[in-house]
Amino acid sequence: MTIIMSKKFYITTPIYYPSGNPHIGHCYTTVACDSIARYKRMQGYDVMFLTGTDEHGQKIENKAKEQGVTPKQYVDPIVDNFKRLWATMNISYDRYIRTTDPYHIETVQKIFKALYDKGYIYKGKYTGKYCTPCESFWTESQLVDGKCPDCGREVIEADEEAYFLRLSDFADKIEKFLTETDYLQPKSRVNEMVNNFIKPGLEDLCVSRTSFTWGVPVDFDKGHVVYVWVDALSNYISALGYENSEYNDYDKYWPADMHMTAKEIVRFHSIVWPAILMMLDLPLPKRLYGHGWINFNGQKMSKSIGNVIDPFVLAERYGVDSVRYQILRDMPYGSDCNFSNEIMIGRINTDLANALGNLVSRTVAMVVKYFDGTLGGEKQEGPEDSALIESAKALRSKVDETVENAQLSNALDEIFKVISSANKYIDETAPWVLAKEESSKPRLRAVLYNLLETIRITTTLLSAFMPTDMPKVWEQIDAAAEHVTYEKAAEFGVLPADVTVKKGDVIFPRIDVEKEIEALNALLAADAPADDADKANLVPISETIGIDDFCKVDMRVAEIKECEKIPKAKKLLKLQLDDGFGTRQVVSGIAKWYEPADLIGKKVIVVANLSPAKLCGVESNGMIVAASVGEDAKVLFVDKDIPNGSKLS
Repeated sequence: MTIIMSKKFYITTPIYYPSGNPHIGHCYTTVACDSIARYKRMQGYDVMFLTGTDEHGQKIENKAKEQGVTPKQYVDPIVDNFKRLWATMNISYDRYIRTTDPYHIETVQKIFKALYDKGYIYKGKYTGKYCTPCESFWTESQLVDGKCPDCGREVIEADEEAYFLRLSDFADKIEKFLTETDYLQPKSRVNEMVNNFIKPGLEDLCVSRTSFTWGVPVDFDKGHVVYVWVDALSNYISALGYENSEYNDYDKYWPADMHMTAKEIVRFHSIVWPAILMMLDLPLPKRLYGHGWINFNGQKMSKSIGNVIDPFVLAERYGVDSVRYQILRDMPYGSDCNFSNEIMIGRINTDLANALGNLVSRTVAMVVKYFDGTLGGEKQEGPEDSALIESAKALRSKVDETVENAQLSNALDEIFKVISSANKYIDETAPWVLAKEESSKPRLRAVLYNLLETIRITTTLLSAFMPTDMPKVWEQIDAAAEHVTYEKAAEFGVLPADVTVKKGDVIFPRIDVEKEIEALNALLAADAPADDADKANLVPISETIGIDDFCKVDMRVAEIKECEKIPKAKKLLKLQLDDGFGTRQVVSGIAKWYEPADLIGKKVIVVANLSPAKLCGVESNGMIVAASVGEDAKVLFVDKDIPNGSKLS
């Protein structure tokens, strides 16, 4: 099969807000897009991979004033740090856009004027609530406890002249687009957008500000700057040269094949962005994937667990590919994941050191020991071969499907299933036993060759996810560039029959967990302000009670069977629990931190003898036990082996 560079693939990260330095959460989105881009290039696609920074807005202006510099002077070193991180993480982006780039500003001004001329933008007055950190406008009814429903921070009163985008005119078209196409993935996000934002009545969007100046000027009305989301979303086409002369790739690459973003800004990408494109009569992007969040082990960085989340430190200590692998492997499709150094070390030891690293080192060592490094001579097939060979040959098509659907954790899972099979194959064939008899040497050669071929196929596919370390493996197994192509990844028997291996360094050394946590604690030992911040978030202990009072509280283990959001109640989830005695309905204010689908099957602690109450008109019979962690809430989950209905005492 000959791959012809005729197909294009355009993939984008969101452009990141440089109000502070990048962290491991930024890394997930960028590494995920990079892995997909690399895989598509391997398949022969002409890829455009875009990332960048969203540098305007009131928050940036305020931070710059605090430091006594201009907004551009404030963001420049942070942008440099983003670029330095992407170089460290081996990110292969094709283009980096800054919303302060002159060509982008030109495009935004032309888009804004075109929408105004078409009648989709009109002048009015905005009076309501505004969240500066989120750059989001909210109505009183959308607030949760008087605060921003997205970040939980305080909002401010906004009362100013503004331009508005006629989003309400496009409610039906947007709903149809979301419900009748595969644009928004995973599908659970579609119901969330439709039920929370479209069904209650899609409101026109404020798209200009006059209370600050750091933004793209509205060139036909002095004093107005373009609202940050119209500015930011336009980057996906300005970076291709739409309405500017900097680039000329728009006709080639648009529409985008995949936008990827975290779930908190899915609303803008699934509602506002398609509406703007419809207004401009431009093609709509093909896919939007809204991934979950990385939770830092359910708590803030803490010395007690050595939880270092600086990606530069992680890459230096564990290696770039180890960091890339862990964050991709442990982020389930569409769901949140937990991060801690212990989780990362465990994944490195289990998958990379014990499974892949051990497979490579054992195989190469045996070829060197039994054949002086060269597998020349007769090879004899055996009954154990077919299962391994067929699984290796079938692997590429499985990875193709998962990558196409952005299910990168599943892609890595499929690859490591084959790696696991190869390690099992070593135990089944026992090469050390075969080596004892000269008559068994042909069989031994076949076994070792099959292992080398399996390593070649799996690492070829892994190279899209782990591009730094896989060439080190290829050097050891004598795989040349023509052996590790996408085409050859579906073939078995590609390495020369007389392949010569070369023993090298251990690629993924095993990490001593206890020593590593001690070392990480030492790195954090001087970070006293972080401790003080943690303590500041703690709620003071209540006045003491007697044992009789405590015994009145009946807490039980219950399993979540069903869970759904309550319409128009952004904070509340309605849960159906099995408490060991039957079904119990509980309403809990945890919707900000948990997706309903992620809670099904989890076991929790419920205060079972709390008097029934109605929340937003929905009856609640009990209360889920959770811990307050700063501005977050973390549900206390229980081991699945504890029976439903068990009483805490």
